[in-house]
Amino acid sequence: MDEKSKKTVLRSLTYGLYLLTAAQDDDVAAGTVNWVSQASFKPPQIMVGIKADSQLHQLVEAGGAFALNVLAFDQKPIAQDFFGPTRLEAGTLNGHPYEPGQETGAPLLTELPYWLEARVTGKVGGGDHTVFVAEVINAGVRYEAKPLIMWDTGWFYGG
Repeated sequence: MDEKSKKTVLRSLTYGLYLLTAAQDDDVAAGTVNWVSQASFKPPQIMVGIKADSQLHQLVEAGGAFALNVLAFDQKPIAQDFFGPTRLEAGTLNGHPYEPGQETGAPLLTELPYWLEARVTGKVGGGDHTVFVAEVINAGVRYEAKPLIMWDTGWFYGG
């Protein structure tokens, strides 16, 4: 396989950018993710790829639940704030206000337009990411906005 062609093709797949959060007891993790898709109408399910060696993966696996927060088109700087370790300080998560999800306790970032909470129903491993399938159990809209798309950032993750 031609490596350059493989990378170009894989990077042409379209993705949004999201902040995934999870909580288990007093531990919280958050990170920017982009491998997300709806997987079922009934019941409503999504799937998300999470880096297998991350704290976020550990908490999703241990707690069996997470929250997905959708970034608006102009929130690239917020996405960047979640590239590193999770920091809880002065009632903020990596410097951003949040509230705990009613169903999962996972942080819901109050600056972002859309969010959902989900319970894991299955997973597929193999490789450096695990794909978690989860049923949507709660969702909310704070305001209408065009979602942030990976292509629009100039960033690449994958390939």
